[in-house]
Amino acid sequence: MIGYTTIGTNNYEKALSFYDQLLTEISGRRVFEAPSGQLYGFPQGAMFGVFKPHDGQAASAGNGSMIALNAGSPEKVAAMYEKAMALGAACEGKPGPRGDGGFYGAYFRDLDGNKIAVFAMG
Repeated sequence: MIGYTTIGTNNYEKALSFYDQLLTEISGRRVFEAPSGQLYGFPQGAMFGVFKPHDGQAASAGNGSMIALNAGSPEKVAAMYEKAMALGAACEGKPGPRGDGGFYGAYFRDLDGNKIAVFAMG
């Protein structure tokens, strides 16, 4: 079981503002502040963190890396996607069904270029 995931940022305050607003859609809130970052907690599941790179180098988005956040319903997927777009994210895939099995998702890049998915199953 994954306990937490983190992404890097080059503009810490701007990233926190983005995620403070976005994660309220799925009841996310700040739960643990570290010297170089912030972890968000949710009613269920792993924590999600935004951090300045520990080595002092520039943060970069990984090619092929992605964090997926369970939004719980297709309506929440759409709401999070729309909020992300309003906050300045870049579209990587509008909300909709993907493949078989009831997966519904949307994809975007945050202000630092990190790829984020929001999804619902069922």
